[in-house]
Amino acid sequence: MSSLGPQANGPGVRTRPTWQGNAMEPCIIRAMNETRRPAVREVRVGEHQAGQRIDNFLITQLKGVPKTHIYRILRKGEVRVNKGRIKPDYRLQEGDVVRVPPVRTGEAPAPAQPGARVLDVIAASIIYEDDALLILNKPAGIAVHGGSGVSYGVIEALRALRPEAPFLELGHRLDRDTSGCLVVAKKRSALRAFQALLRSSGMDKQYLALAQGRWGGGTRRVSAPLRKNVLSSGERMVRVDPEGKPALSIFEPVTRFADATLMRVTLVTGRTHQVRVHAAHAGHPLAGDDKYGDPVFNRHMAGRGLKRLFLHASALQFTLPMERPRDIAVSAPLPPELRAVIDRLESE
Repeated sequence: MSSLGPQANGPGVRTRPTWQGNAMEPCIIRAMNETRRPAVREVRVGEHQAGQRIDNFLITQLKGVPKTHIYRILRKGEVRVNKGRIKPDYRLQEGDVVRVPPVRTGEAPAPAQPGARVLDVIAASIIYEDDALLILNKPAGIAVHGGSGVSYGVIEALRALRPEAPFLELGHRLDRDTSGCLVVAKKRSALRAFQALLRSSGMDKQYLALAQGRWGGGTRRVSAPLRKNVLSSGERMVRVDPEGKPALSIFEPVTRFADATLMRVTLVTGRTHQVRVHAAHAGHPLAGDDKYGDPVFNRHMAGRGLKRLFLHASALQFTLPMERPRDIAVSAPLPPELRAVIDRLESE
């Protein structure tokens, strides 16, 4: 009779005989407490990772590991770059070798996949593309990224459309209900260059917005510092506050209607909710704005067919300062649902 002793069935697996009547069959027993500890990894930084902070790099490398643990292993010196200790704000350089310590990772939930209809809409929204940047005419109602109760956004859809792309990151943000020009970087060097332009106000950003009431006079500069405030409910609000960050918007009336004005707004700075808060501060809140607007005016505009915030990022113009500088100018026409509201106002 052949021996039914322990057999090699892989790590942590052994067999032992068990009797069932007169037959004896092997029963596999797994040692549940014998888990394989991850090994140390050394990762060489490539072009698309250069410029990234080490803490953000580790978040992508150690999916499922809490940020608190990532900062702990950084403080303890378990993470090394080129065999030396570094601080959490160290920015990686191409060619750096990062020692990633063995850390047990949790099971990261599979990311939600946008449906075919959303992918088709995003693919059709691309209005400019070169080797460094991609610019979309973002539809209203789609967030720029997942999170805060949103399963996915524009960036997740783009990554699903371009699985072979080594790098796709948002250059800036647009509110979920705002449509228009949205920049996505295809290289980390392009992302750094674009965000440097944002910080230095080195680009022309224009919006079209429908404001309450007839705008008096011509072009007006609204300079009012803005401060973020998070309510106990978790909702993010922005208000004019002397202790806030400097913010400047230039409002120019395009068409005046009986009780509303189509405005062209040029952003000199790019603060959260800047157009919306500055418009309300000037006494002309935006149509369809359920956070900073006038509920009575919003209901009146809903009767004219407006079903969303009337705010559209209509144009971008800038020079991207890379090794091969490029001049970029794009425009996005008003989407049909906003164009229909203007047509209705013009016919009254």
